[in-house]
Amino acid sequence: MLSFIPLPAFADNYIWLLPQPSGACVVDPGDASPVLDYLAANGQHLAAILVTHHHADHTGGVARLKAAFPHAVVHGPAGVASVDAAHADSDSFAVGDVRFRVIATPGHTLDHLCYYTPGALLSGDTLFGAGCGRLFEGSAEQMYASLARLAALPPDTWIYPAHEYTLANLAFARACDPDNPAVRARLLQDSQRRERGEPTLPVRLDAELASNPFLRSGEPALLAASTQHEGTPVNSALESFAILRRWKNIF
Repeated sequence: MLSFIPLPAFADNYIWLLPQPSGACVVDPGDASPVLDYLAANGQHLAAILVTHHHADHTGGVARLKAAFPHAVVHGPAGVASVDAAHADSDSFAVGDVRFRVIATPGHTLDHLCYYTPGALLSGDTLFGAGCGRLFEGSAEQMYASLARLAALPPDTWIYPAHEYTLANLAFARACDPDNPAVRARLLQDSQRRERGEPTLPVRLDAELASNPFLRSGEPALLAASTQHEGTPVNSALESFAILRRWKNIF
């Protein structure tokens, strides 16, 4: 398992940092300060920056990091400021000894990319602990398809989302999937982690498949919950997903 380090930023962001002999790699540095502080304290330099999408809390520190480390290569979607290597779906590139495959995941934004390497997925704002991103630019159909692609990765993949939203997402999961023992067990475990000041992340994909309602929208329990919430029969996983996403927005 790769050893990504979570650097907290803002109220609930994580900037994931991967130390390597050839230079560290960071993901979605909305704030440069935590990255610069870590690199200085550990005598490391920065080799690469991975950007998942254009929102400021994911890109705000890129320019300052590039000023401090001019040779660091910024990987990300086309059109994002300071991106040196623009990527699209199915591209691959290496950062030191690690090769990443690009998975385009429109939904939260139209330009959203995730980065996969065997054993790890950097999921940005597409897949969260027990949740998924809001649909700011894309459609429910796009996000549903994007999540389906991520759900098809090996179940032992560790997921590295960009936000600590897990407890709020599990509260929603408990409301729409109340009889799911995986949700109850995970809520207890992750509540204890947060009480100790620990991240709930990363999380394995198999845990998400068992407890994340947005990956389970076609299950009978979620179809029933969507039907009850909507007041009309819901028979498809996509329709259920769209209802769950709207429901979560006001939960």
